[in-house]
Amino acid sequence: MKFQYDARREKCPLPLVKLRLLLKKMQDDDLCVIQLADRGSIEDIPKLLVKLGYYYSSAVIEQNVVEISITKTKN
Repeated sequence: MKFQYDARREKCPLPLVKLRLLLKKMQDDDLCVIQLADRGSIEDIPKLLVKLGYYYSSAVIEQNVVEISITKTKN
């Protein structure tokens, strides 16, 4: 299953809180894609993912917008 979360208009800590809820729903094969524009969230979410043991990749998809793809297992 693929979870999509557009958090470009939301400010920290809301994206972090909502992402935690999505991560709880994820199964091993699922993918979660989140789009962020808030500087605090762009810095804090990767730290959370590392702490919780998730794998992720990130890319700048437009000016000031970062997209992070998250999995529970390494692809």
